[in-house]
Amino acid sequence: MELTYHRKGDYLFPNLTIEETEVNIGKYGMLRRTFLKEHKNSLYQSLLLTGKLNRHLEEIEKAALERLEIQMKKLLEQNPAPSKEVNPMEWTAHMNSLTAIVEESILTELVYS
Repeated sequence: MELTYHRKGDYLFPNLTIEETEVNIGKYGMLRRTFLKEHKNSLYQSLLLTGKLNRHLEEIEKAALERLEIQMKKLLEQNPAPSKEVNPMEWTAHMNSLTAIVEESILTELVYS
């Protein structure tokens, strides 16, 4: 590995760059980033400096969305939703409560761990 330097006054500074690809991070990735910044700062700094932060956040986002879909299907099989055409407000309330249950487990197990 060859390092190059640039001079600033009397000092030589290494030309260091972090090569990290840009990814679209959704809700769970942003929540994970905030959690790492506030509660696991050393892990956050390590991931950031090694260029692995975006990949980590992308993996968390992907896993959370997959888990959300799978658990929602399971809960809907166990607790079928009322007819959307007959009573849309009851259907909305039912789906919101199931989503809240699943999101709580995702946040506990993936994001805030």
